[in-house]
Amino acid sequence: MGLSVQGVAPDQLDTLVTVLDLIRSGGARTRPELARRSGLGRTVVSQRLGQLEAAGLVTEGDLGVSTGGRAPRELRFKADAGVLLVASLGATGFDAGVADLSGRLIAHRGCTWDIATGPEASLSRVEELFDELLAEGDAAPVWGVGLGVPGPVEFASGRPVAPPIMPGWDGYPVRDRLAARYDAPAFVDNEVNVMALGEYRAGRGAGSPDLVLIKIGTGIGAGLISGGRLHRGAQGSAGDIGHVGLTGSVAGAEQVVCRCGNVGCLEALVGGAALARDATAAARESRGEHLVARLAQAGELVPDDVVLAAEFGDPVAVELLSRAGRLVGDTVAAVVNFFNPSTILLGGRVGASGDLLLASVRQSVYRRSLPLATRELQIVRTSLGERSGPTGAGFMVVDELFGRDLLARWIPHGSPVGMSGLHAQTMAGV
Repeated sequence: MGLSVQGVAPDQLDTLVTVLDLIRSGGARTRPELARRSGLGRTVVSQRLGQLEAAGLVTEGDLGVSTGGRAPRELRFKADAGVLLVASLGATGFDAGVADLSGRLIAHRGCTWDIATGPEASLSRVEELFDELLAEGDAAPVWGVGLGVPGPVEFASGRPVAPPIMPGWDGYPVRDRLAARYDAPAFVDNEVNVMALGEYRAGRGAGSPDLVLIKIGTGIGAGLISGGRLHRGAQGSAGDIGHVGLTGSVAGAEQVVCRCGNVGCLEALVGGAALARDATAAARESRGEHLVARLAQAGELVPDDVVLAAEFGDPVAVELLSRAGRLVGDTVAAVVNFFNPSTILLGGRVGASGDLLLASVRQSVYRRSLPLATRELQIVRTSLGERSGPTGAGFMVVDELFGRDLLARWIPHGSPVGMSGLHAQTMAGV
């Protein structure tokens, strides 16, 4: 039988993961608590702690509270043993950061960027920002890299697949590039998935094991947490509600061509780009005082201009956002009836913009969903803002690195540093 670090056999790996998870989560802080919470004997607990201490993942610190007798020493997960490089790319910008091994962001920076410049230029800019953040830090080794991108991703390969708003990215080896660049395992997912994970672990979705995050930005997408786990679907395309067709239910929808090639998609009708398009058309017809003035000043309108104009009471902008909320709400209502989440989170530059859109979404969802499904349903805005993406990317990497399969691969080496092909080996069942 093959051995793991210092004699832990593969069939004993589950107990190692159990002990590590309890310490990482704070569910157990002493040896007696570990034994009680895990159901493992003291001898097994001591053996597993010895392995984790040898790997530099756990250390014993100060004395804890005595419950009668000798006070136990508190166990601490060494979150500072390494760092994670994390980023979330949108259509018009990205947010990058550095996280510790608990998934906590310790540095963060945003950057305006056009995803349509292609993968080479975009990833080079991300890497530049990563390098700057690393230079400003404490020079801890990079244990992993996590990235979210605004399009469908085959998680097993880390490659975007026919992403509508990412020209030139189809099939690009994003994961392999980042892994080679930083000589550590890398993981790539859809940006809305990592946003949902970030909000579930560290934001407003905490405590809601069944939630849906709807991002309304340039495009529209959804991230699903089911039973406390991110639901990607069979190939990684779950939650792509932006391309739900509305022809037959919305007048003129069949005339609106989406960037995916179909007509009448939700995103093509009321996504951020659609809001800017319709607002521009109205302003050129001299409708909407604030929109007309902004177009004359800037020469073009962007989604933020529509949101701001609505806040000033511009009737055209108000109607555009109200319509967007209604159509998004109608689509989300179908998700609510099918999935029965406890929480709906609205995020993105448009989705988290203000009360008007939120109220319209709520009205549609409550009107078109079953009473039982909405009895305790919360529909609220995200709480982490631009940090939800990189935060979720950090938790994505943590979940993979400390999961059973990958932990078995790297723990004999002490860390995943220098193991850029770790993910590929695991996916291939090596």
